[in-house]
Amino acid sequence: MSKDLSAQLPNGEFFPFWDDTTEYTKTLYVDQKHPSASDSNPGTADAPFKTINAAAKIAEPRTKVLIKGGEYRETVRPARGGTGADAMIAYEAVKGEDVQIKASVEIKEFKKMTSWRLVFFSPEPPPPGINVWEISLNPEDFKGYNPFCAVNIIHDRVFIEYGKTDMTTYLNRRGMVFVDGKPLKQVPLVTMLKDTPGSYWVESNGQRVHFRLVDDGDPHNHKIEITNREQCFAPEVPFLPYIRLSGVTCAHAATGAPVPQRGSISAYRGHHWIIEGCTIDWSNATGIDVGNECWHHPIEKEQILGHNIIRGNIIRDVGVCGIAAMYSTNMLVEDNLIDGTGWQRMELSWEAGGMKVHNAESMLFRRNIVSNSIGCDSIWLDVNNYNCRVTGNLLINGIESREHIFMECGKDEETIIDNNIIWGVEGRYNKNDLSAEPGSSGWYKDLQEEVANGYGIYSEGCDRLRIVNNLIGKCNNAGYYAKTVAFRIHGRGGTNRDNKFYNNLFYDCNDAAIKLPNPHNESEGNAFAKMPFRGGYLRVIYPLPTMVLDLPSWREFCGYDHTGFVADMEIDIDYKTYEMTVTVNAEMPEVKTDSKVQSDYFTDAADGDYRAVGPLAKMPVGKTVLNVDPRKWGGR
Repeated sequence: MSKDLSAQLPNGEFFPFWDDTTEYTKTLYVDQKHPSASDSNPGTADAPFKTINAAAKIAEPRTKVLIKGGEYRETVRPARGGTGADAMIAYEAVKGEDVQIKASVEIKEFKKMTSWRLVFFSPEPPPPGINVWEISLNPEDFKGYNPFCAVNIIHDRVFIEYGKTDMTTYLNRRGMVFVDGKPLKQVPLVTMLKDTPGSYWVESNGQRVHFRLVDDGDPHNHKIEITNREQCFAPEVPFLPYIRLSGVTCAHAATGAPVPQRGSISAYRGHHWIIEGCTIDWSNATGIDVGNECWHHPIEKEQILGHNIIRGNIIRDVGVCGIAAMYSTNMLVEDNLIDGTGWQRMELSWEAGGMKVHNAESMLFRRNIVSNSIGCDSIWLDVNNYNCRVTGNLLINGIESREHIFMECGKDEETIIDNNIIWGVEGRYNKNDLSAEPGSSGWYKDLQEEVANGYGIYSEGCDRLRIVNNLIGKCNNAGYYAKTVAFRIHGRGGTNRDNKFYNNLFYDCNDAAIKLPNPHNESEGNAFAKMPFRGGYLRVIYPLPTMVLDLPSWREFCGYDHTGFVADMEIDIDYKTYEMTVTVNAEMPEVKTDSKVQSDYFTDAADGDYRAVGPLAKMPVGKTVLNVDPRKWGGR
């Protein structure tokens, strides 16, 4: 049997896969719609439990909790974990049935708002047609946690740069209001309801919520839900191992802004979890957490970190971070869709991204789609990540995002970023801050102003990155850019040296393809298409003066890319269908296959010693249309 070459890690070893091999000896049934359902039942098929928690309290190793369709408005609290891959505890939706675990309650009683005015210092009533309603929260629904009393920001605030941070979203309440499954927008002042259809406002004591529908309609004609719990599936006891969660939807979690990293689904510092085929639907801050939760937690003696599997999930519309992990070994993240992360706009909070991982060792992140991230990264690997591989992913449409991939302060061992399609990143900055460039003044600039960003891959103080066979295109600034982080050089950071760029295809980057911070790196076999005409698209920033180069001068003065070339081609990607159209107008030379990257975007092997530049092993002359959805797991 041939090896799965997409799973080979930088050190040459293959990722240590494991899976659930349990022969389940007991099944507990949960079916809230069953006429005889009760938590006092034994949990048999004929006498099922009404809530998932009833089963979670008694499930032992080799027990499967089988859940029938329905809305389960509870936080599931597993009481214990399994004892090994052959003795797990599983929570599984019945195949084909819609199991929703909701951290919300449905509200059916409303009244028109009369006790607050919508116009500052005026007795005038609101303009005709504006209808604002109020909900008085029932204390019985908020025992132990009221997200409308708590602000988004939790306890660690050292990151805040108050001078440039709009604190509004941090100080908003964690509670959310949903109308027919869609959220309303929170406003910080009652008067803002007048100017904001589809919004809500929370009174200072968190006991009443006032809201206005998009069409100023009557809420009695809609399904209104408000969040009343922090999480959907999370143990109360840390460190539980060997739990599998499959096929459920976790919705409306009122999580607070990390750190701590507390997700709608949380392993709570446990290890050897499998989270597969699940959907995260609207979490206020974090979707899934599988790490040590917080850098303030000491790592306990003999604590096992990681070995978690996150595969085949849909993680959609999470406010800050889709997948979060702090200290994690041998984590597998594959075949997921992570879409619409970052709507809270907390990108300066250190934790914002489709996936944010600290101190990852031997992680494999492959065949995922990360799309439509708002103001944040698709992937952020932060501090001392090593022997990790990011391969075969589709990262598209970074909306007001600074970069798709942020690599921060790795120094000891290689991390490989290969065979990815990294496409479309707008940049996160105020365009009004750019200096005016009258006449030809802009012609003499070595670099675009630092305020203007938008990178495919951005690195801060990283050594030993191996960036191979990627397609990096439609970047507002550069395909790759790096700078140092002075305070992290002692023990935690690198020097931006010994990074390798092999066989990548850079396309239509607005300012440059590659901006190297210094000459102590390698670049070979890369191709460049649709590069800017206004000066060199290859840069070496230090030592000064910055070298602003085209491909011939890049070769002559730096010794880079002797087998690189300029490509005549057009590429377009549809963000909704994932259809990529490639038109190659002239035959392109093949490049030497990298010794550490033997796979391509779609297949296990790129045959031969030579292959096409970029993530596709073959790129013939003419027009090619193909779907670049990389997911393989579970019949997408």
